[in-house]
Amino acid sequence: MQASPYGLANLWQQGDLVTKSVAVLLIAMSIASWYVIVSKALQLLQYRRAARAAGYQFWDATTLQDGLATLGSNNPFAALANAGVGAMQHHSAHQGHLHDELSVSDWVTLSLRQAIDEVTGKLQTGMAVLASVASSAPFVGLFGTVWGIYHALVAIGASGQASIDHVAGPVGEALIMTALGLAVAIPASFGYNALVRGNKNVTARLHKFGFDLHALFVTGARSSTGRDGAGSGKLAIVGAA
Repeated sequence: MQASPYGLANLWQQGDLVTKSVAVLLIAMSIASWYVIVSKALQLLQYRRAARAAGYQFWDATTLQDGLATLGSNNPFAALANAGVGAMQHHSAHQGHLHDELSVSDWVTLSLRQAIDEVTGKLQTGMAVLASVASSAPFVGLFGTVWGIYHALVAIGASGQASIDHVAGPVGEALIMTALGLAVAIPASFGYNALVRGNKNVTARLHKFGFDLHALFVTGARSSTGRDGAGSGKLAIVGAA
């Protein structure tokens, strides 16, 4: 079977250093964007499972330690609960220090807010890569197209022949660069938008869980607005004092 004279292999063989550099750059951008998309999607799936545990299983536990065990580890909801527990323990163990100017409610609020901010920062990791690829890949491909057409026109002028069989190959190979740029940019754009929505959903659940935790640590019971039929919202705060 004869190889097509207008394919990617022919583009690579006839391309100069600039053309090959553009192609390699687009491939690297594609690999980076797909790595971010897949890794962040798996991370969001893990966080959604943790969110379900935080919304139901945690509040069905009889003690705080049992509730923490239902959250598992290496997820933002467990980190948020542990931050609240640590704030309660620190405030109780350091009576007479300057932070006693703050009430226990304010102290827990600051700790939970800091934990949420840290998680939000982690959720944004890699998003700049997708945004950069989605916005720049079409222009990188367009640069490769312009460069390829320039060389095609130079070759046509040198040969003195502008028939369709002489033009189709070089111009078609140059336009492949535009297609490659779009093939890299479109998944990055869709992935970015999907991950942004997922991150917002996780952040909203974190804020809700943090509000309920604040009520639990300060009043000893989950807030009435946070109860959705899963448990009574009351846990014995063992080890938090």
